[in-house]
Amino acid sequence: MAAEGTIAEGKARRRLWHPWQGLEGLPADAWVLAGATLINRSGNMVLPFLVLYLTQYVGLSASLAGMMLAVYGGSSLVAAPLFGNFSDRFGPVRVMRFTLVASGLLMLVYPVAHHLAAIVGVTVLLAVVTEGFRPASLAMYSDLVAPERRKPAFALARLAVNLGMSVGPAMGGFLAERSFLYLFWVNAATTLGAAAVLLLWPFRRRQHHALGTTVGPTPFSGGAGALAAAEVEGEAAPAGSAWQDRRFLGFLLSVYPLTLVFFQHMGPMALYLVDNLHLSKQAYGWMFTINTLMIVFLEVPLNTAMAHWPHGKALALGAVLTSIGFGGLAFAGGMGFVVVTTVIWTFGEMVLFPTLSAYVADAAPPLRRGQYMGLYTMTFGLAFATGPWLGTLLLVHYGGGALWGATFLVGLLAAFLFRRL
Repeated sequence: MAAEGTIAEGKARRRLWHPWQGLEGLPADAWVLAGATLINRSGNMVLPFLVLYLTQYVGLSASLAGMMLAVYGGSSLVAAPLFGNFSDRFGPVRVMRFTLVASGLLMLVYPVAHHLAAIVGVTVLLAVVTEGFRPASLAMYSDLVAPERRKPAFALARLAVNLGMSVGPAMGGFLAERSFLYLFWVNAATTLGAAAVLLLWPFRRRQHHALGTTVGPTPFSGGAGALAAAEVEGEAAPAGSAWQDRRFLGFLLSVYPLTLVFFQHMGPMALYLVDNLHLSKQAYGWMFTINTLMIVFLEVPLNTAMAHWPHGKALALGAVLTSIGFGGLAFAGGMGFVVVTTVIWTFGEMVLFPTLSAYVADAAPPLRRGQYMGLYTMTFGLAFATGPWLGTLLLVHYGGGALWGATFLVGLLAAFLFRRL
C-alpha cells in the first residue's frame, strides 16, 4: 500500500507541474513589481514601430529614422549609470516611480514634435527617463530576495516583460495600420498605470547582504538606510567602484557585440520584413508575439535545467544560437522562414539574458548594485545607439545579405569572448 501511495503521489506531482514552478516562494513585493512591469510592457509599442512612424508618418528618410534610434540609445548611455547611482542614493522605488511618470507624460508629447530638432529633443528626454527604470528595477529585485533566489526573481522579471511584449507589439501592429498616434496614447496610458501601482503599494525593504542574512523588513526608503543597515551587520561599503573592476569591465566588452546583433530586431528587421520581403506591419508584430510566448512558457524550465552550467558555457551557446537566428534571415523568402529564424534566436535569448543578469548580481557588491546594473544596462544603450543605425545603413546601401551576414560573424565573435570568460 505504501508503494502504491508513493506512485500515486508521484503522478499527482507530475500532473501539477507547470513551467513557472521555480517562481514559487518569492515575496509579494517582487510580484507587485512584476505586475507593474507587465502593465508597462503591455503598452510597449512605440519603440518597436518608431522607425516606421518616422518614415511613413513624419516623412523622415530611413537613415534619419535609424539615427533617431541611435539618439535614443546614446541618451540611454547617460541614463543607465546616472539612475543606477540615483538608485543607490535615493532608493530604487523612488527612481522607478519618477521614471514611469515622466516617461508616460513624454509619450503624450512625442507626436506633437514634427521638426527634426524637436524630435531629437523629445527622443533624448524619453530615452533618459525610460531607460532609467531598468537599473533601479534590477537592483530592487536583488534587494528583495536572498542570493540563492535571485535567478527565479530575474526569471519573474523577464516573464513579466515578455508577457507584456506578447501583447504590446502585436497590438501595435494592429493600431499602426489605422493610425500611428494610437501607439503613443496607449503606451502613455499603460506607463502611467504602472506608475500608479508603484505609488500605491507600500514596499517593504529586505536587504540581503550575504547568504541567509536578511535586514528588515522596514519601509523601503532611500539609499542611506541601506548603508546604515549594512553597517549594523558589520559590512563596510566597498571602497572601489564598478569602473575599477577589471573582470566586470571585460564582461561588458563581451556583452557589447552580442547586443549589437540582438538589437537589429528594433529597426533594420522591421524595414527588411516590410520593404524587402513585402510582409505586413502586423506580420512584424506577430514575430514579437512568437518570441515572447516562447519565453513565457520555456525560459524558466530551460534555465532550471541549465542552472549548474558555468556562465561562460551558457553565454557562448546563447550567442551561437543568436548569430544563427539573425544570420539565417539572409536566406528568408517569406514569413515561414522568418518564423524559423525567430525560434532559433529566441532560444539564444532565453539562455543568454537570465545568465547575464545573474552574472552581474553575483559580481556586484551589495551597496553597489545600482551602479553595476547601471553600467550593465549602459552597454545595452551603447549597442542600441550603434546597432540599429549601422544595421539600417548596411541594409540601405548593401542589402539584406550583407546585414545578416555581418550579424552572424559578430555573434560568433561574442560566443568566442564568452567562452573565454
